Amino acid sequence: EVQLVESGGGMVQPGGSLRLSCAASGFTFSTKDMTWVRLPPGKGPEWVSTINTGGDSTYYANSVKGRFTISRDNAKNTLYLQMDSLRPVDTALYFCATGGSYSYTKGSWGQGTQVTVSS
Repeated sequence: EVQLVESGGGMVQPGGSLRLSCAASGFTFSTKDMTWVRLPPGKGPEWVSTINTGGDSTYYANSVKGRFTISRDNAKNTLYLQMDSLRPVDTALYFCATGGSYSYTKGSWGQGTQVTVSS
């Protein structure tokens, strides 16, 4: 059974940083592209970032490019999202999902971790 467990969310002031983690189990993590998706309050899901299996190709939404960094540790079966220079508009429930930027909607998702950016 595929399991994805996100952690690391919380409340932070504008300009602050958070590092999200996604612990994966139940599948061969190193063979899957992985994606972060977020659900802002009152809005639909928004693709944030994707990383390929080897971690050497990364892709970002324009809204987070230059501020967020996706990475993975295949030895630890863990996906990360380093979020810097956080803004109130980054407030959302953040999910990790299996699959790339075009396939994550049909992949497995975790339960999400809440990120709130507020002064």
